[in-house]
Amino acid sequence: MQVEHSSVLLERCVTLLTPSIEKSQTPIVVDATLGLGGHSFALLEKFPQLRIVGLDRDLKAIDKATQRLSKFSDRITVIHAVYDEMPKVLDSLGISNVDGILFDLGVSSMQLDNSERGFSYSQSAPLDMRMDQSQGLSAQEVLDTYSRNDLVRVIREYGEERFASRIVDNIITARESGRLKTTTDLADIVKESIPAPARRVGGNPAKRTFQALRIEVNQELSVLERAIPRAMDRLNVGGRLVVMSFQSLEDKIVKRYFTAATESKTPLGLPVEIASLAAKFHLVFRGSEKASDVEIHENSRAQSVRLRAIERVAS
Repeated sequence: MQVEHSSVLLERCVTLLTPSIEKSQTPIVVDATLGLGGHSFALLEKFPQLRIVGLDRDLKAIDKATQRLSKFSDRITVIHAVYDEMPKVLDSLGISNVDGILFDLGVSSMQLDNSERGFSYSQSAPLDMRMDQSQGLSAQEVLDTYSRNDLVRVIREYGEERFASRIVDNIITARESGRLKTTTDLADIVKESIPAPARRVGGNPAKRTFQALRIEVNQELSVLERAIPRAMDRLNVGGRLVVMSFQSLEDKIVKRYFTAATESKTPLGLPVEIASLAAKFHLVFRGSEKASDVEIHENSRAQSVRLRAIERVAS
């Protein structure tokens, strides 16, 4: 099977998970966003003793990843699930804790490149944007049924779009006249709503609105808010959680949980650390890492990635 896209920060993610995997005789890693299986493939190839539990909400991605990883079928279990369902999945497999967890957040290259999915504003397609097309509201249903206030909130908060009100007014006019049916319809409406000087900077003016709708359709931020603490709770001592974010709202959530988990709860001013209040996690490195210029040149999706990693140091 030919796979056209390389996984973002592949070598770096493998390197970050290696110490946790090598500490265990029977290591288990959760690939919480399996996608096309690039990271899982590299890990399974490097560590012959490793078992992986791969999750994805996209049935088409699961089909492609299962084919790609078929030679490791005895060491990988692929489950159709959203990553905040990880505890339930692990319980169903009789797994209490794991040695590593990897999140590759946001929309995948496969989803972007399949124009029929509606994630891209560059080709005309139905306004779907569901990562799991078997359930949930599509972007078309959101645009057709949400009130003006709700649409403004979504586009302003999730797209960080300062012209949200103007865009929504034009969306409502278009939907009432039946002129909002495709991705290019929406992209044109956004372009017309943003003043010309603002359209000249920051790339395609539709990018922020499309991001906002995708986040709303897939409830990405609320899912992530639940998923990060649940994932941390399932790590063995010495286990690591590695997260790649591709937009600032995701990265802020990850940073907030990582910061809280690595802070001691011992009151300030005490001469010694109270063991029961000591932080159970520490940062593998401070702040976030970006992709190198070389990787960005080879893989444009790496342009916006922010990588963070945390390790459990106490139970």
